[in-house]
Amino acid sequence: MSEVIEYIQPGRYIVDSTEYSDEYNIPVLTAGQTFVLGYTKEDFGIYEASKKFPVIIFDDFTTSNHWVDFNFKVKSSAMKILKLKKDVNDVVFRYIYYSMQCIRYKPENHSRQWIGTYSNFQIPVPPLKEQERIVSILDKFNALVNDISIGLPAELKARRQQYEYYRNKLLTFKEYASKK
Repeated sequence: MSEVIEYIQPGRYIVDSTEYSDEYNIPVLTAGQTFVLGYTKEDFGIYEASKKFPVIIFDDFTTSNHWVDFNFKVKSSAMKILKLKKDVNDVVFRYIYYSMQCIRYKPENHSRQWIGTYSNFQIPVPPLKEQERIVSILDKFNALVNDISIGLPAELKARRQQYEYYRNKLLTFKEYASKK
């Protein structure tokens, strides 16, 4: 991975105050399960990510990671901000992110993981068109699973079809129909 990804130390993006409020606009992130710890009013030291220039935040101790395509601040220096190297043209960054989700590695001790271990993992990189196809499929599944406005209607439709199927099966009485 170190051939295609570079990292940034998050020091200049660390939030000063932990007084979070939903009234503020800038999310404070952690690479752990919580992801968004809260929102800060601090308007300096913000990492500017976007849909066009996304990053992956990587917990340097647990290897947990998240895709980020919006501006943010971070809670601590216990993470790396990962981005695609500028000279890499044959890799879809989101493909790398999805590939990272498949790495089954659990750190054995409480030490920093990116430089010494994780960045050395090799990921198969198919041709660009295939990466794009894979990302397109996984993005659709991700939306179904994580976006309630997409996933809930799809789930409701599936349950309605399931209900109709079982209703029709359960309420079809062939043996009674033939006795009439």
